[in-house]
Parts: sequence; C-alpha cells; structure tokens
Amino acid sequence: MVPCSDPLAAVRAGAWFSQLPPALRQALLDDGSLRRLVAGETLFARGDRFDGLYCVASGTMQIHTSGESGKAAVMGLLEPGTWFGEICLFDGLPRTHDARAATAATLWHVPRAALAQRLAQQPAWWQAFGQLLAAKTREAFHYVEEAQLLPPAARVARRLAAMAHGYGNLPHASAVRRVRIAQEQLAQMLGLSRQTVNHALRELEAQGLLRLQYGGIELLDLPALETLN
Repeated sequence: MVPCSDPLAAVRAGAWFSQLPPALRQALLDDGSLRRLVAGETLFARGDRFDGLYCVASGTMQIHTSGESGKAAVMGLLEPGTWFGEICLFDGLPRTHDARAATAATLWHVPRAALAQRLAQQPAWWQAFGQLLAAKTREAFHYVEEAQLLPPAARVARRLAAMAHGYGNLPHASAVRRVRIAQEQLAQMLGLSRQTVNHALRELEAQGLLRLQYGGIELLDLPALETLN
C-alpha cells in the first residue's frame, strides 16, 4: 500500500470534521499544528489545565483514569479521525481524564487561545462543538444502558463495533476491521473480569463474528456485532 502523503487525511475524513461548515474546517486547519508522541507518552493528565482540542491523525490514543489504589480504568481507545478534549472547552475546568499514546501517534492540536478567539468572532460555531460533545454523551448513555441490559458477549461485541467506527467519528465506509486492544484493556473498559471477556470473545469467534489474533481482534461481521443482543 502506498502511504498517504497528506498527514491530515484522517482528520479531514472524520465524520464530525467533514460535516463542519467550510469556514470552520479551514479555521481548525489554519490554527492547528502537528504533535508527535511515542508509544506510552502522556499527552495530558487528569487535573491538567485545558490547552486546546486534539484530533488523532495517526496511531491510537488511550483515555484512562487511575484510582487511589493505582488501578487504571480504561475509558476508550481513540483511532484516527477522532477529536477529543472538548469537555473543557465548555466549562473551562481541568482535564477529566488521562490521555496517553497507546502506540506511536500523531495528533492535530488546536490551541485554547485560538479556539477562544475564533468562537468570540463566530459564536454560531459553538453549536458544532456542542454536537461533538452531545454525540459522546449519547454514546456514554448507550454504554450505561448496555451494562444494565445486555449479557457480556453482546456488550463485548457492541463495544468492539463502536471502536471500529471510532465511537461515531468514522464513516461506516471507513470503519476499521482490526481493533488493537488487549483483553485486559477491553475488560477494564467494560467493567468485566478478564476471564469473562475471554469467554465472550471465544463465543463470538465460534459464531464467526470475529477472529482473535496476536495483539488485536479481526472483526469479520460488523453489522452482526453492532446488533447482537
């Protein structure tokens, strides 16, 4: 495969960004800059000052939090095309979670000062950022509902499908077919034991919906994974 010469190809193709008014899209491109992280490098920690919005241009970012015991809870793995950090844009408060590079990653960073200036000049653009936040809020409600109503195999299936679609940030045609996640991480995200997740994955593999691989999971039937109950 010939590598793409545009480092922002995934940013431009993201579902949220691609639907923005042309002037706002251009402003986000004009005001931003690339930032590269090595695997395991922390971008920001819970409690850090808000420094702007980010979009994953390449690689994978992990959003997590740690309890007083030191145990980490993985909230999500963000694939290329996914914007994050918008909560602080609205309330001006410190970061709510930790963000680090799960793999080597390239990010598009739009600084806080530039965002503030643009939104002061174009107040109507707040609606677009509100839609970004609202989409993630809807996802969060879905996860709470699934935790209450669905058996483990269905919860695992639907979360893998959500990750394949970048939690709604990737168009269906751009959904990834291989999710890079360890079973321990998936268990943390779902609040299940590793043994329960392993059993669910084996069950889904036996149904022909996915294939377990070293370092990842190949998704063979996304529509079935999305609707499994």
